[in-house]
Amino acid sequence: MENNHLEIVRKFYPNAITTTDSVSKLFAILKENYSIEPHQIMHADSICSDDVNAIEYPKNASEMLGPFKMGGLNGFPFTGLTGMGAFAGHVPVNGAVFVYYAPHIGITKEGNVGEIHRVGQNKNSGCCGAAKAALNNLLNNAIIPGNITHLDFQFNTIEQFFYLEKDRIKSAENPLIEATEVMYEAIEKRINIHAEKTKYPCQYLVLMGGILINGDFDMGSFNETRRFEIIDLETGEKTNLLS
Repeated sequence: MENNHLEIVRKFYPNAITTTDSVSKLFAILKENYSIEPHQIMHADSICSDDVNAIEYPKNASEMLGPFKMGGLNGFPFTGLTGMGAFAGHVPVNGAVFVYYAPHIGITKEGNVGEIHRVGQNKNSGCCGAAKAALNNLLNNAIIPGNITHLDFQFNTIEQFFYLEKDRIKSAENPLIEATEVMYEAIEKRINIHAEKTKYPCQYLVLMGGILINGDFDMGSFNETRRFEIIDLETGEKTNLLS
């Protein structure tokens, strides 16, 4: 069944694997090439606060310390520079910092994009609901440029990201998939800024960015990695581990 589910997901994200396999590959590479064990890794993620991401979180990730939760709606690192600095100070001596960041999108067993069948519900619901709502406002020309309110700060921020790329999103074959790409780029840009401004009391910083794909309650979750990089903080050398 897992292979069948993966085939469905790969119709939209050809390089996706299960999130459990993503974590296993991370552990294998860090152990083989850098002698870093899972218990030495301080883990942080910038993914959506949607409850499905807690439900479908890969169990083997619990071998790491954390995670420190950086993400708000659709995974943008709303905890800011303070959040990045906070967990950086929790890394073990001779350990490493690992940051995973991704917007998320749902895909059902039937191949419906932007929704999933959640536990105990009789019908599908949106995933990511915030992204779908912001996209709906964009398509209906209901976003006011520069409008970010105190009452809905995170959602309004997503709206503004979409508005800045409105032509690109509106002209896409699948506007929700394209909007998710826009979110990935916004998240990665902000993660890079935070990482550059943060001091880490260890030798290695590992950054993994991707698209997090949620499935129905009996499917689990998947990840299409877009970036897998380790930075030697002593030398500044960056190594691409994606291959």
